[in-house]
Amino acid sequence: MDDHEILIQFCQTETKEAAFTELVTKYRERLYWHIRRLVVDHADSDDVLQNTFLKVWNALHAFKEHSQLYTWLYRIATNECLSFIEQKKRKSSFDFDDMAEVLSNQLKADSHFNANQLEWKLQLAIQQLPEKQRIVFGLRYFDEMGYAEMSEILDTSVGALKASYHHAAKKIAEYIKNS
Repeated sequence: MDDHEILIQFCQTETKEAAFTELVTKYRERLYWHIRRLVVDHADSDDVLQNTFLKVWNALHAFKEHSQLYTWLYRIATNECLSFIEQKKRKSSFDFDDMAEVLSNQLKADSHFNANQLEWKLQLAIQQLPEKQRIVFGLRYFDEMGYAEMSEILDTSVGALKASYHHAAKKIAEYIKNS
C-alpha cells in the first residue's frame, strides 16, 4: 500500500487501525535504526520509537502531504530523540562531552562489541560527534537521505547540512585513523 492510500484509509473509521498497522510495518525498521544511532541503547530506542508512533497516531489525521510521509515521520522521530537525549542529560546532570562518553560506554558494553572491527570504530567515532553532526551523518550515511529531505526534517539550510556532514566525515576519518 502506498503512503497516500495509507492516509486515505487512516481517515476512515473502519480502516483506521489497519492503515496505521500498515504504516508501522512499513516504517518501523527504518525509524528504529535512525533512532538507535542517536540514542544507542536498544531499550531506549524501543521507547523512543513507541513515543514516535504515539505522536504519529495522534497527528496523522492532520498530515497535509506538503512533504513525503517518511520525511514527516523522520522529523517526529528526530525530535523525539532530541527530547529523549535532553531529558536524559537533565536527569543525569551530564554535559554534552560527558554524554558522549556515556553513549560510548553503552556501545562498548554491547555483548557484540569488538573494538578491532571497523564497524565498531565507526560507531564509537559517531558517538564523539556533536549532536547535530551525529544526526546529519546518520541521515546521510546510513539512511542515504538527500540534503533537501534532511533540510525539511531538521529545518536547516542545505548548505549548513553539507557543512555539518563534511565536518562529521572528517572527524570520523581522523578518529578511525588514530584509534
